Order: sequence, then structure tokens, then C-alpha cells
Amino acid sequence: MALINFGGVEENVVTRDEFPLSKAQEVLGGETVAIIGYGVQGPGQSLNLKDNGINVIVGQRQESKTWDKAVNDGWEPGVSLFPIEEALERATIICYLLSDAAQIQLWPTVEKHLTEGKMLYFSHGFGVAYSDKTGIVPPAGVDVALVAPKGSGTSLRRLFVEGKGLNSSFAIHQDATGKARDRILALGIAVGSGYLFETTFIKEVTSDLTGERGTLMGAIQGLFQAQYEVLRANGHSPSEAFNETVEEATQSLYPLIAENGMDWMYANCSTTAQRGALDWKDPFYEATKPVFEKLYASVKAGVEAQKSIDSNSQADYREKLQEELDELHNSEMWRAGKAVRSLRPENAPAVKQEELA
Repeated sequence: MALINFGGVEENVVTRDEFPLSKAQEVLGGETVAIIGYGVQGPGQSLNLKDNGINVIVGQRQESKTWDKAVNDGWEPGVSLFPIEEALERATIICYLLSDAAQIQLWPTVEKHLTEGKMLYFSHGFGVAYSDKTGIVPPAGVDVALVAPKGSGTSLRRLFVEGKGLNSSFAIHQDATGKARDRILALGIAVGSGYLFETTFIKEVTSDLTGERGTLMGAIQGLFQAQYEVLRANGHSPSEAFNETVEEATQSLYPLIAENGMDWMYANCSTTAQRGALDWKDPFYEATKPVFEKLYASVKAGVEAQKSIDSNSQADYREKLQEELDELHNSEMWRAGKAVRSLRPENAPAVKQEELA
């Protein structure tokens, strides 16, 4: 493992240099990797594994939209695409990539196929970390580990196709064979990780649930909405409010922050922006840190996990979820956003040469 200095704190990470794809292919050479679930992470991880020369199959419910999607992605029924139980039977490594709620429902079926020596692979620590709520307790004779890409399966696949990688965490919950570490690192490299940093199942799930509710989605939507509404209430047009709130952030500034860091952004903006950002960062910090502390405490206590389980188990969950998503989709801010995105140069109709004359 490579020792890297992260802001003055040294951490061990696994890079492609020390664990190259050739080593991953060697470790996984005798394995059959079954992807169970073809939703958020399944397509990206399975296609990357296949393209990296790993023996991978997909297990999915027949006569479903996701089965059809898998077929459209090139998985062949009876050859590389199977009903879930058949894929579970064939697998030596079971990648359990269903949603948290679906994992709970399918667990009795999966457990039957966890014979000694197999590996149970996750990309989220939820099921195992909250086993008292989910009932997911793997048997003693199998390896249990996770690789959690720090992004969506769509991003994982897109970056892989571009020859890049998405950083991932990894964790080992149970090493029954003595080979769990090599197996999970090999899988991490083969699914397209840029580098891998070690964590635990409980740390992965607490950081992940905090991030989703915080700066990755929940907090950022709240901040966008608050600024947009203040601008609109003071007479700014929807286009102006959206551009100053979202478009400039996502299209101009955030990519530069990703590339160079916020410190670089502060050093390379106008003096007016610089002064204002320095003056206002502390009030925003002071206003939001108590919210994050409350959020983390709720996650750590298992409250957020229980809320998720309770809501997802309701018979009308999908209908209620769709109502909330529709409300977000139909808000003025995101309707304005749709119009703004349509006007980006890459989305504009091509200009004919005669029109330029």
C-alpha cells in the first residue's frame, strides 16, 4: 500500500501501480463473479469487469425492465444473463448490488447459496452494518467485503470508457478464506477504481448517508433553492436566478474546484468575489455545522437507516416517492434549469455555413 499525505494526515491507499489489472486478473482467474441487481451500480460495475477480462455474469428477474436493459447492454440470456437463483448458484463471488430495501427482501434466497469459500461483495455497508434492522448476517464460512465507488455507476462507467477511474473505498468484514483482501482489491481495480482507501462497513455507511443527505444532494438542493428564491423574490428573472445559483456553479466553478481545489479558486477569482467569499464563508459555516452535527448523530444512531427501511417497506412507497420527485421536477428552479441546459452550445442546433455568410 502507498502512504499518501492527505492534508497533513498520512493514509495508506492502494493504487493501480502496486495492484495492476494484470494482478487483479490473476487473482480473479478462477472466479465466477455474479452481479445481482442491474440498477444503479450493476451496469457500470458489470460492464467494466467484463471489459477487463473478468468472468462475470448478471443475475436479474426475468420479464423486467432491468432484464431488458441487460440484454440491450449485451448480456446474453443463458450465457451471461441468468435468473437470480441460477446466477447465485453459479457464482463464487456474489456482488449484492440491489437497493438496500431489495437486499432485505431477497436475503433468504441469497443466504441459501452462500456456501463455504464464496465471497459476498457489497458496494454499500448498509445491510451488514445495520444487521439488527435488516437481518443480513452472512454465514461464517464466506468472505464478506465491499468496494464503494465514490460516485454513481453511470460515472464509474463513463470514466472507465474515458480511460480514467473513480476513487473507491474498500472494507473487509469477514475473511473466512484468508484470501479476502486480494479478492476485494482485485475487484476494486477491475470495476474501475482510480485508487482504493480502506474503511469499515460502519464508517462507509455513516459517511455515505451523511454525504447523501448533506453536501452531495440534500444540503446542496437546500442551498440552491434558498438562494434562487431570494433572487426571485427581489425581482431577478428565472434565467438570471438559475444561472447565478446553479449553472455557473456546476458548469464553471465546480469543475475547477475538482481540478485544482477551493484554495485555488479563492486565489484565482476577482478581488470582489474573493473578498465576499472570505467574508461570508464563516457565517455559512456557523449556520450549517450544527445541522451537519445533528445529521451525523441521526445517522450514527441508526435513525436514518430505520426511516429508510420503514418508508421503503410501505406498499405505496413508490407512489409517494414519485409525488416528491415530481414536486422537485416541477419546481420553477428546475424547470428554469431545463430551459437553461437546452441553450448550452452543445445542445443548440448546428449552424449551417450559409447562415454564417
